[in-house]
Amino acid sequence: MTSYERLFRLDGRRAVVIGAGSGIGRESALALAAQGAEVVCADLDLPAAEETAARFGGAARHVDVLDTAAVRDLARTVPADVLVFTAATNVRKRLLDYSDAEFSRVVELNLRASFDVVRAFGAGMVERGGGSIIGFASIRAAVTEPGQGVYSATKAGLVQLLRTAAAEFGPAGVRVNAVAPGVVETPLTRQIKENPAWYDAYAAKSALGRWARPEEMAGAVVYLAGDAASFVTGAVLYVDGGWTAVDGRFDPPN
Repeated sequence: MTSYERLFRLDGRRAVVIGAGSGIGRESALALAAQGAEVVCADLDLPAAEETAARFGGAARHVDVLDTAAVRDLARTVPADVLVFTAATNVRKRLLDYSDAEFSRVVELNLRASFDVVRAFGAGMVERGGGSIIGFASIRAAVTEPGQGVYSATKAGLVQLLRTAAAEFGPAGVRVNAVAPGVVETPLTRQIKENPAWYDAYAAKSALGRWARPEEMAGAVVYLAGDAASFVTGAVLYVDGGWTAVDGRFDPPN
Protein backbone atom coordinates (compact mmCIF):
# COMPACT_ATOMS: atom_id res chain seq x y z
CA MET A 1 0.00 0.00 0.00
CA THR A 2 1.32 3.43 -0.92
CA SER A 3 2.25 5.69 1.99
CA TYR A 4 1.14 9.08 0.75
CA GLU A 5 2.66 10.77 3.78
CA ARG A 6 6.08 9.76 2.47
CA LEU A 7 5.41 10.13 -1.25
CA PHE A 8 8.13 12.72 -1.75
CA ARG A 9 10.57 11.48 0.88
CA LEU A 10 13.96 10.22 -0.25
CA ASP A 11 15.31 8.71 2.95
CA GLY A 12 17.89 5.99 2.39
CA ARG A 13 18.67 7.11 -1.16
CA ARG A 14 21.86 8.64 -2.46
CA ALA A 15 21.62 11.47 -4.95
CA VAL A 16 24.49 12.81 -7.03
CA VAL A 17 23.95 16.31 -8.36
CA ILE A 18 26.38 17.33 -11.11
CA GLY A 19 26.44 21.11 -11.34
CA ALA A 20 25.63 21.56 -7.64
CA GLY A 21 27.94 24.53 -7.23
CA SER A 22 25.41 27.13 -8.33
CA GLY A 23 22.02 27.90 -9.81
CA ILE A 24 19.55 25.11 -10.47
CA GLY A 25 22.02 22.42 -9.44
CA ARG A 26 22.56 24.01 -6.03
CA GLU A 27 18.83 24.36 -5.38
CA SER A 28 18.23 20.78 -6.52
CA ALA A 29 20.84 19.51 -4.08
CA LEU A 30 19.32 21.49 -1.21
CA ALA A 31 15.82 20.25 -2.01
CA LEU A 32 16.85 16.60 -2.29
CA ALA A 33 18.68 16.81 1.02
CA ALA A 34 15.63 18.39 2.65
CA GLN A 35 13.63 15.31 1.64
CA GLY A 36 16.10 13.00 3.36
CA ALA A 37 18.44 12.01 0.56
CA GLU A 38 22.17 11.62 1.06
CA VAL A 39 23.40 14.16 -1.47
CA VAL A 40 26.82 14.32 -3.09
CA CYS A 41 27.49 17.69 -4.70
CA ALA A 42 29.69 17.44 -7.78
CA ASP A 43 31.00 20.35 -9.80
CA LEU A 44 33.98 21.56 -11.80
CA ASP A 45 34.23 24.30 -9.15
CA LEU A 46 34.97 22.24 -6.03
CA PRO A 47 34.84 25.17 -3.55
CA ALA A 48 31.36 26.05 -4.85
CA ALA A 49 30.24 22.42 -4.48
CA GLU A 50 31.66 22.37 -0.95
CA GLU A 51 29.73 25.53 -0.13
CA THR A 52 26.49 23.87 -1.24
CA ALA A 53 27.25 20.65 0.64
CA ALA A 54 28.08 22.57 3.82
CA ARG A 55 24.50 23.81 4.00
CA PHE A 56 23.25 20.34 4.87
CA GLY A 57 26.35 18.44 5.92
CA GLY A 58 26.76 16.65 2.61
CA ALA A 59 29.80 15.60 0.61
CA ALA A 60 31.39 17.35 -2.35
CA ARG A 61 33.36 16.00 -5.27
CA HIS A 62 35.27 17.62 -8.10
CA VAL A 63 34.33 16.45 -11.56
CA ASP A 64 35.03 17.69 -15.06
CA VAL A 65 32.24 16.23 -17.18
CA LEU A 66 34.36 16.74 -20.28
CA ASP A 67 36.74 14.11 -18.84
CA THR A 68 35.12 10.77 -19.62
CA ALA A 69 37.40 8.87 -17.26
CA ALA A 70 36.58 11.24 -14.41
CA VAL A 71 32.86 10.80 -14.98
CA ARG A 72 33.21 7.02 -14.95
CA ASP A 73 35.28 7.18 -11.78
CA LEU A 74 32.64 9.30 -10.05
CA ALA A 75 29.89 6.87 -11.04
CA ARG A 76 31.97 3.93 -9.84
CA THR A 77 32.99 5.39 -6.48
CA VAL A 78 29.72 7.17 -5.71
CA PRO A 79 26.93 4.86 -6.90
CA ALA A 80 23.70 6.82 -7.06
CA ASP A 81 20.01 6.05 -6.68
CA VAL A 82 19.26 9.50 -8.12
CA LEU A 83 21.32 11.43 -10.63
CA VAL A 84 20.69 15.09 -11.50
CA PHE A 85 22.87 16.88 -14.03
CA THR A 86 22.60 20.50 -15.03
CA ALA A 87 25.94 21.40 -16.64
CA ALA A 88 25.49 23.32 -19.89
CA THR A 89 26.78 26.27 -21.86
CA ASN A 90 25.51 28.54 -24.60
CA VAL A 91 27.07 30.80 -27.22
CA ARG A 92 24.32 33.12 -28.42
CA LYS A 93 25.25 33.79 -32.03
CA ARG A 94 23.56 33.40 -35.37
CA LEU A 95 24.56 30.31 -37.30
CA LEU A 96 26.57 32.22 -39.90
CA ASP A 97 28.61 33.86 -37.15
CA TYR A 98 29.48 30.66 -35.26
CA SER A 99 33.06 29.46 -35.24
CA ASP A 100 33.98 25.78 -35.36
CA ALA A 101 35.47 26.08 -31.88
CA GLU A 102 32.28 27.58 -30.45
CA PHE A 103 30.17 24.87 -32.04
CA SER A 104 32.42 22.18 -30.57
CA ARG A 105 32.38 23.77 -27.12
CA VAL A 106 28.57 23.83 -26.91
CA VAL A 107 28.10 20.35 -28.36
CA GLU A 108 30.85 18.79 -26.23
CA LEU A 109 29.41 20.01 -22.93
CA ASN A 110 25.69 19.93 -23.62
CA LEU A 111 25.48 16.67 -25.55
CA ARG A 112 28.63 14.57 -25.57
CA ALA A 113 29.27 15.02 -21.84
CA SER A 114 25.61 14.25 -21.13
CA PHE A 115 26.02 11.04 -23.12
CA ASP A 116 28.96 10.05 -20.91
CA VAL A 117 27.12 10.93 -17.69
CA VAL A 118 23.98 9.00 -18.63
CA ARG A 119 25.96 5.93 -19.64
CA ALA A 120 28.29 5.96 -16.63
CA PHE A 121 25.59 6.32 -13.98
CA GLY A 122 22.96 4.41 -15.94
CA ALA A 123 25.15 1.32 -16.12
CA GLY A 124 25.33 1.09 -12.34
CA MET A 125 21.62 1.70 -11.92
CA VAL A 126 20.76 -0.99 -14.46
CA GLU A 127 23.05 -3.42 -12.67
CA ARG A 128 21.48 -2.63 -9.29
CA GLY A 129 17.95 -2.75 -10.68
CA GLY A 130 16.65 0.77 -10.10
CA GLY A 131 17.25 4.49 -10.05
CA SER A 132 16.18 7.84 -11.40
CA ILE A 133 18.12 9.98 -13.88
CA ILE A 134 17.07 13.62 -14.30
CA GLY A 135 18.66 15.73 -16.99
CA PHE A 136 18.06 19.40 -17.63
CA ALA A 137 16.91 20.23 -21.13
CA SER A 138 15.27 23.55 -21.99
CA ILE A 139 12.29 25.09 -23.73
CA ARG A 140 14.83 25.49 -26.56
CA ALA A 141 14.47 21.78 -27.22
CA ALA A 142 11.02 22.61 -28.60
CA VAL A 143 11.05 26.30 -29.57
CA THR A 144 13.93 28.47 -30.70
CA GLU A 145 14.87 31.95 -31.90
CA PRO A 146 17.74 33.61 -33.78
CA GLY A 147 21.01 33.07 -31.98
CA GLN A 148 19.94 29.87 -30.23
CA GLY A 149 20.47 27.33 -33.00
CA VAL A 150 23.33 25.24 -31.65
CA TYR A 151 22.09 25.36 -28.06
CA SER A 152 18.61 24.37 -29.22
CA ALA A 153 20.01 21.49 -31.25
CA THR A 154 21.92 20.13 -28.27
CA LYS A 155 18.92 20.37 -25.96
CA ALA A 156 16.67 18.63 -28.50
CA GLY A 157 19.35 15.98 -28.82
CA LEU A 158 19.51 15.63 -25.05
CA VAL A 159 15.77 15.03 -24.87
CA GLN A 160 16.03 12.20 -27.40
CA LEU A 161 19.06 10.78 -25.63
CA LEU A 162 17.14 10.68 -22.35
CA ARG A 163 14.07 9.16 -24.00
CA THR A 164 16.22 6.45 -25.52
CA ALA A 165 17.83 5.78 -22.16
CA ALA A 166 14.33 5.53 -20.66
CA ALA A 167 13.45 2.87 -23.23
CA GLU A 168 16.67 0.93 -22.76
CA PHE A 169 16.99 1.18 -18.97
CA GLY A 170 13.29 0.81 -18.19
CA PRO A 171 13.22 -3.00 -18.06
CA ALA A 172 15.76 -2.80 -15.24
CA GLY A 173 13.54 -0.42 -13.27
CA VAL A 174 15.51 2.73 -14.06
CA ARG A 175 13.54 5.87 -14.86
CA VAL A 176 14.97 8.65 -17.04
CA ASN A 177 13.33 12.05 -17.46
CA ALA A 178 14.06 15.62 -18.51
CA VAL A 179 13.17 18.91 -16.90
CA ALA A 180 12.76 21.74 -19.41
CA PRO A 181 12.98 25.17 -17.77
CA GLY A 182 12.04 28.44 -19.37
CA VAL A 183 14.17 31.46 -18.57
CA VAL A 184 15.75 31.17 -15.14
CA GLU A 185 17.92 33.68 -13.34
CA THR A 186 21.22 31.78 -13.32
CA PRO A 187 24.82 32.52 -14.30
CA LEU A 188 24.08 31.08 -17.76
CA THR A 189 21.55 33.85 -18.45
CA ARG A 190 23.67 36.76 -17.16
CA GLN A 191 24.11 38.14 -20.69
CA ILE A 192 20.35 38.52 -21.04
CA LYS A 193 19.74 39.89 -17.56
CA GLU A 194 22.22 42.70 -18.20
CA ASN A 195 20.16 43.90 -21.20
CA PRO A 196 16.91 45.46 -19.84
CA ALA A 197 15.01 45.25 -23.15
CA TRP A 198 15.99 41.60 -23.61
CA TYR A 199 15.15 40.79 -19.99
CA ASP A 200 11.73 42.42 -20.21
CA ALA A 201 10.90 40.74 -23.52
CA TYR A 202 11.57 37.32 -22.01
CA ALA A 203 9.53 38.13 -18.92
CA ALA A 204 6.59 39.16 -21.11
CA LYS A 205 6.71 35.85 -23.03
CA SER A 206 5.92 33.88 -19.89
CA ALA A 207 2.25 33.50 -19.03
CA LEU A 208 3.22 34.50 -15.49
CA GLY A 209 4.97 37.64 -16.70
CA ARG A 210 8.32 37.02 -15.06
CA TRP A 211 11.48 34.94 -15.03
CA ALA A 212 11.85 31.85 -12.86
CA ARG A 213 14.04 31.60 -9.80
CA PRO A 214 16.40 28.60 -9.57
CA GLU A 215 14.56 27.23 -6.55
CA GLU A 216 11.39 26.94 -8.64
CA MET A 217 12.99 24.04 -10.51
CA ALA A 218 13.61 22.06 -7.32
CA GLY A 219 10.08 20.75 -6.95
CA ALA A 220 10.25 19.07 -10.34
CA VAL A 221 13.52 17.41 -9.36
CA VAL A 222 12.15 16.10 -6.07
CA TYR A 223 9.04 14.81 -7.83
CA LEU A 224 10.95 12.95 -10.53
CA ALA A 225 13.51 11.59 -8.07
CA GLY A 226 11.21 9.51 -5.92
CA ASP A 227 8.10 7.41 -5.55
CA ALA A 228 5.72 10.22 -6.51
CA ALA A 229 6.90 9.67 -10.10
CA SER A 230 7.23 5.89 -9.93
CA PHE A 231 5.45 5.44 -13.29
CA VAL A 232 6.97 8.47 -15.01
CA THR A 233 9.79 7.85 -17.46
CA GLY A 234 10.75 9.19 -20.86
CA ALA A 235 8.93 12.41 -20.00
CA VAL A 236 9.80 16.06 -20.50
CA LEU A 237 8.47 18.15 -17.64
CA TYR A 238 8.20 21.78 -18.73
CA VAL A 239 8.72 24.23 -15.88
CA ASP A 240 8.50 27.32 -18.04
CA GLY A 241 5.78 29.57 -16.64
CA GLY A 242 3.59 28.73 -19.63
CA TRP A 243 6.17 29.84 -22.24
CA THR A 244 5.55 26.89 -24.59
CA ALA A 245 1.79 27.02 -24.06
CA VAL A 246 1.29 30.62 -25.14
CA ASP A 247 1.80 31.77 -28.72
CA GLY A 248 1.51 35.55 -28.97
CA ARG A 249 0.83 38.33 -26.50
CA PHE A 250 -2.07 40.25 -28.11
CA ASP A 251 -5.15 40.46 -25.93
CA PRO A 252 -8.27 40.94 -28.08
CA PRO A 253 -10.84 43.51 -26.97
CA ASN A 254 -13.84 42.35 -24.97
